[in-house]
Amino acid sequence: MRAAEEFDITLARATIAAKRWGDAARPPLLALHGWLDNAASFDALAPLLAQRWQVVAIDLRGHGRSSHIADGAWYHYADYFDDIRATLDRLGWRRADLLGHSLGGTLASLFAAAWPERVGELLLVEALGPLTTTLEQALPQLRRALDQHAAFETRRPLRVFRTLDEAIETRMLANDLSEPAARAIVARGVHAIDGGWVWSSDPRLTLASPQRYTEEQVRAMLGGIRARTLLVLADPPTDYLPIAMMDARASCVADIRVVRLPGNHHLHLEDAPAVAAQIRSFCAGAAIQVAGA
Repeated sequence: MRAAEEFDITLARATIAAKRWGDAARPPLLALHGWLDNAASFDALAPLLAQRWQVVAIDLRGHGRSSHIADGAWYHYADYFDDIRATLDRLGWRRADLLGHSLGGTLASLFAAAWPERVGELLLVEALGPLTTTLEQALPQLRRALDQHAAFETRRPLRVFRTLDEAIETRMLANDLSEPAARAIVARGVHAIDGGWVWSSDPRLTLASPQRYTEEQVRAMLGGIRARTLLVLADPPTDYLPIAMMDARASCVADIRVVRLPGNHHLHLEDAPAVAAQIRSFCAGAAIQVAGA
């Protein structure tokens, strides 16, 4: 199988690193990764989809090999929408299917709600809308974010890993990943300095968001999705994606199929064939029985 093509997408205020699989004549599929991951999180899944689509996976701004935001600025997932729309424009894709994992699934689902004319089919792994807050938590959330932002310049220096394997082991422990899965993400997510390796992702990504929507707001926005939607969730469920919440969100989407597969939060990387099979059957209008379901 042909290796992925590496290329850059130049936007007005950012350079977005990207990988491409599949023939350019095939229908377009834009893949969006999770928080602190990068385009390599699709290294196992994308080749399995490349017979149907031209798959382009990007490093979101601040991640992987893409540029960071300006000094003094904040990261908020809503700011990524401009990058996604501009990326589609630069690729010449008036309309595309979207594939998103975790943060990328949050972005894909809200983008599909805001700009339904730009999205064909919506393929989500472990996400449907963003993390939320309650009215009571809103002010503490704001204060926590402001405090972290004010203290950012006095933070501890980035951890230096003596070897790449040390960084891989750290990522394995942090996200309960297998060695091959962690290696794919880490290899694209670090750079060498004197004395070892450091993360390439912007440290500001770890700061608290100053504002979150309430659950009621998220459900109202999800009602704007017009695309046929596949939602693949891990079984057992991820702690912050409880079954009742995800079922309630799914009920807001007009045309959605929900599938639960054995695995963890990175099941698209750990069991790409199973996820690919669900995606292919969904797009073909069929259904696959999950073992044990």
